[in-house]
Amino acid sequence: MLTINVGVPLAVVVLLRLRRRTEARSRNDEKLTVIIVLALGVVIAPTPVGEGILDFLGQLATGITDSTR
Repeated sequence: MLTINVGVPLAVVVLLRLRRRTEARSRNDEKLTVIIVLALGVVIAPTPVGEGILDFLGQLATGITDSTR
């Protein structure tokens, strides 16, 4: 049986929506894009990829705060 990860189509939709010019977007279109991006974040968060991204961002934030001291 073939399974499709929900995150893959959501990521494709986000990439396609973000390629459009900003001037061509309505307020409702921007709200829909935000909702889709949030849904993608919720889908990716509990996966190993999401945890890797979280670890990377945590290390990046730590490095930035340590460099300012």
